[in-house]
Amino acid sequence: MMPLRLVMMGTGEFALPTFETLYATPYPVVGLFTQPDRIAPGRKVQHANPLKDLALARGTPVLQPPSVNAPEGLASLRALNPDVLVVAAYGQILSPELLAIPRVAAINVHASLLPRHRGAAPVAYAIWKGDTETGVSIIQILPALDAGPVLSIVRTPIDPRETAGQLEDRLAVLGAALIPPVLDRLATGPVTGDVQDPALVTRCPKLRKEQGEIDWTETTHQIDCRVRAMQPWPQPYSYLHTTDHAPQRLLILTVRRVAEGVSAPHGQIVRADREGLWVQAADGVVEIVTLQPPGKRAMAATEFLHGHPLTPQCRFGPEGVV
Repeated sequence: MMPLRLVMMGTGEFALPTFETLYATPYPVVGLFTQPDRIAPGRKVQHANPLKDLALARGTPVLQPPSVNAPEGLASLRALNPDVLVVAAYGQILSPELLAIPRVAAINVHASLLPRHRGAAPVAYAIWKGDTETGVSIIQILPALDAGPVLSIVRTPIDPRETAGQLEDRLAVLGAALIPPVLDRLATGPVTGDVQDPALVTRCPKLRKEQGEIDWTETTHQIDCRVRAMQPWPQPYSYLHTTDHAPQRLLILTVRRVAEGVSAPHGQIVRADREGLWVQAADGVVEIVTLQPPGKRAMAATEFLHGHPLTPQCRFGPEGVV
């Protein structure tokens, strides 16, 4: 078994369990590449970077090039003389020139059952598209996005109440557990993986803010999937239209199906009392269980109704539609 010099490339919380796991292997971690420090919009403090904090605590060099593929970034990576790059939620596309630097391989921790959900938002898409199962794939990185052979995979059911944030936390831990055996295989000689079937490829590009808006013409199941998929970002929302106020943008945090049949226009409120807030969807009625008004805390919909009495003439829908 040959020694492997490891370089981690990652930034977000999803990457942290993998980075922690690298330190528990017999292989030296010789560097961390992570995104540059950024100031949160409207604030004076930097976004937290737990990977950077861990690396500094362990005495591991931290590199934060704006573009890892620029000459300066490539030179910094070459200077570390890596055998294996371990990538998880790094946030930059890796060029063919960069991928040629590690002596053994570059591998990626991808939060889906590849080839399903190639792209930037696999966890959200798995929930949004109604998948009942997902997982983590460890792949060898090729220039084509998420197209490399699968070296290891783990599967897990998606809980029907799970948000994307909750699922991502679970997948981060499951994916990290796959890394040590893969490294051991790489240390003993050439490794081949399972080639992905191009016919099964689906895409999951980066989410846009407007994709959080609830479409009340969708089915109750589709609405529930969107609500869970869009948390923690971009957050699911809809506009509440009343007779005497401008449309109010509310975050819709939890919903459940309560009745079948179509008896009112899509988005119309069919019940608003101490028993619940019910809204018409395509194939039935959705109860809004928890919501969050602008500038307020999250609350039960029934609590919201105490200060905002609604009638069947009120409805939810796009901001500019009455």
